[in-house]
Amino acid sequence: MSNADIGMIGLAVMGANLIRNIERNKYSCVVYNRTSAVTEKFMQEQQGKNFIAADSLQSLVSALKRPRKILVMVKAGDPVDAVIESLIPLLDQGDIICDLGNSHYLDTIRREKYCKDKGLLFIGVGVSGGEEGALNGPSIMPGGDKSAWSELSEVFDAISAKVPEPCHVYIGPNGAGHFVKTVHNGIEYGDMQLIAESYDLLRKVKNLKPDQLHSVFQDWNQGVLSSFLVEITAEIFLQKDDQAEGYLVDHILDKAKQKGTGKWTAESALELGIPIPVIAAAVTARGLSMLKNERKIASTILSSEKVQETLIPDGDFISAVHDALYCSKIVSYAQGLALLSAASAEYDWDLKLDQIAAIWRGGCIIRAKFLAEIMRAYKDNPKLSNLLLDPVIQTEIENRLPAWRRVVAQASLFGIPILGFSSALSYYDSYRTANLPQNLTQAQRDFFGAHTFERTDKEGSFHAEWGQINTSTK
Repeated sequence: MSNADIGMIGLAVMGANLIRNIERNKYSCVVYNRTSAVTEKFMQEQQGKNFIAADSLQSLVSALKRPRKILVMVKAGDPVDAVIESLIPLLDQGDIICDLGNSHYLDTIRREKYCKDKGLLFIGVGVSGGEEGALNGPSIMPGGDKSAWSELSEVFDAISAKVPEPCHVYIGPNGAGHFVKTVHNGIEYGDMQLIAESYDLLRKVKNLKPDQLHSVFQDWNQGVLSSFLVEITAEIFLQKDDQAEGYLVDHILDKAKQKGTGKWTAESALELGIPIPVIAAAVTARGLSMLKNERKIASTILSSEKVQETLIPDGDFISAVHDALYCSKIVSYAQGLALLSAASAEYDWDLKLDQIAAIWRGGCIIRAKFLAEIMRAYKDNPKLSNLLLDPVIQTEIENRLPAWRRVVAQASLFGIPILGFSSALSYYDSYRTANLPQNLTQAQRDFFGAHTFERTDKEGSFHAEWGQINTSTK
């Protein structure tokens, strides 16, 4: 009997939690997993609820009302394409396939067109919030066919986080939703790296122990740095180890893995010509962390000579790191938003940055008090070319800039790596500098490759003979 509202393909943790969230909001659901034992286990745990188990894609499709609304939560890449190919012969014109995974936005653009050619509707939906968010209210970023989104918008409103408005809005055509989710994850990488650097500075310069770090981060979470990531960082420092003496954080190996969305963000930025050094540094830092064995050897060989000069009075150091973290965080978000603006222009998505900031305020991993300032900035000026140019943001940074500079300098003197803090400050200084040294770079390019250059005093493209020096590289 065709009476279920929503179908779900894929019952790993995220898929299972999302469909539980949907059912809890009064929708009837049919579920399918390629491994039947997973479906059986899910149904045993959901007895008495409004679920139907499907033992095949055909039975899932047969159980759904038309137009059929099928959510797909499987591993990104080839598995998504395989599900689409299997569904196409079973579906009718106007049925909807919705990819909820972390798919690459270019794949989503391709799939949306492919499905449209088959008479089907396709949307790619970014979902952030992890396992808990999926169950209790994520941030939802849909992109694709707008009529398909209209069919699912009430469902997404119902299951999303509330602040108090639903953390869900239609992002734009084809791959827009998945691109915004990718950049969200890139900003998340930057945030996590900057927090990790703050932790490293506090433990190595101030010698703070986990219980003291808990107090610092708990205090920071009451002010401008209030966010999910700062909140959980404070909690992490309280966790005792049940297998060894002391705190768990001190026994976790310093190797940070990644699934690819940070790298995708960096790659997209390179393609679009948008500098995002903080996010790129965060990706690089994780790569460096994986070189554990090499780093252990290098630590015994390479010089660790430090300049034990104190630039920040002892009582001001924690406050200075706080300010450096906040300024660097602003820069990281500014870079991510600049990338969104560039992609919006390139793909004609018409992204509304104030709306995107609004739906990131709840449910998602980067939810933070600071997002309200981003909303305000882009409401005040929708054409703002860079968040750093907002007058309020300018003041926020100017008031903290001396501390930020001292923290970066202090870290350098003590030999503490701060890829995030230093790249954020260098970006800020580059962005505010009217004359950069790339005039020399362009001269070099013209010298060895006749790439030409522009002049400061007249229009046009020029080439110099450079003293008739032979610059052949043959």
